[in-house]
Amino acid sequence: MSATASTTEKAPLTINGVTIDDTFAEAFPMKATRLVITARNATWARHAAVAATGFATSVIACGCEAAIEREIAPDASPDGRPGIAVLLFSMSGKELAKQVERRVGQCVLTCPTTAVYAGITEGEAIALGKNLRFFGDGWQISKMIDGVRYWRVPVMDGEFVAQETTSVIKGVGGGNLLLLARDPDAALAGAEAAVQAMRRVPGIIMPFPGGVVRSGSKVGSKYSALPASTNDAYCPTLAGLAPRTALTDETRCVLEIVVDGLSEADVANAMRTGIEAVTARGAEAGVTRISAGNYGGKLGPFHFHLHRLCGNGETS
Repeated sequence: MSATASTTEKAPLTINGVTIDDTFAEAFPMKATRLVITARNATWARHAAVAATGFATSVIACGCEAAIEREIAPDASPDGRPGIAVLLFSMSGKELAKQVERRVGQCVLTCPTTAVYAGITEGEAIALGKNLRFFGDGWQISKMIDGVRYWRVPVMDGEFVAQETTSVIKGVGGGNLLLLARDPDAALAGAEAAVQAMRRVPGIIMPFPGGVVRSGSKVGSKYSALPASTNDAYCPTLAGLAPRTALTDETRCVLEIVVDGLSEADVANAMRTGIEAVTARGAEAGVTRISAGNYGGKLGPFHFHLHRLCGNGETS
C-alpha cells in the first residue's frame, strides 16, 4: 500500500549533505506467507515466481502485495533444485489463502518443471496443494515425508509436486522511504541504489515495479468513490498550486520505496539499509532529502522513526 502524508518538521539531521527528516513511516499489521518455487533450472523457477507475484503492488486493488524475496541454491532448496522464495502479504488470512491458491494454480502449476513448497513452517495452515491436487482428475497421489503431506499431480511434462499446506504468520506492511531529489534522473539513481541494497535484506519485499512507486497517495479524495488520491504535497508540478507543499524549489522529483516484512525488525533493517545506500552517495548525487509517510499514528501501530534508524552516525 503506497501511502504518504505530511512530514513533521523538527531539527534536521544531515548525513553526507542529505537531510533526514525527523519523522516516521507508519506501517500496519498484515498476514504473510513464504512460498518456495523450484524448477529444473533457475530460469524456469524465476518465470513462475515472476508470474505468481504479478499484479500484486497494493492491497488497495490487487488483493495482495507480493514479490520475489531471494534466490535459493539447490543445496538449500526442498528438492535439491534451484529455487525462488516469494513473499505474499494480505490484510487477512482468508484473502491471503485465496490469493495463494489462485496464483499458484495459474502461474506455478502451469509453468514447466516447477514444484512449490511452504517456506514457513509455523503458523496457521492454509491450502497450497490441498485443493490444486484435484486438477489431477483422480490420478493425483500423495506422499508423507517426515509427517508432511505432498501431492503429486500428473501433468504433460511429468508431475507437479506441491506441499499440501503453507503457513500464515503476522507480518508488517507499509514501511516506506521518500526520496526527494533535484531531478528524475537523480531520484531514479538513488532509488535504484537503495533497492539494490535492500534486496539483500532477508524477510522483506518491495512490491512496486522495480521496488519503487511514483504515485504516493494520501487518504481520501475529492471524489467520494476513491479511498486514496495523489499526494499533492509531494507533487513538484503542484508546488505553487496545492494548499500545502512539502517541497522546496530545488526538489523536482519524489520517489517512494514501500517495504513489507515478516517482522517489525525486518522492515526496520531494510529501511536502515536503504537510508545508508542513499546517504553513502551524498547529496552531490542529487537526492537531497529523505522523508517518510505517515498519518499521525492513526493508520498502524508500527512507527519507524528515521532518526532512530540512522542511529548515532556522524552528521555534517
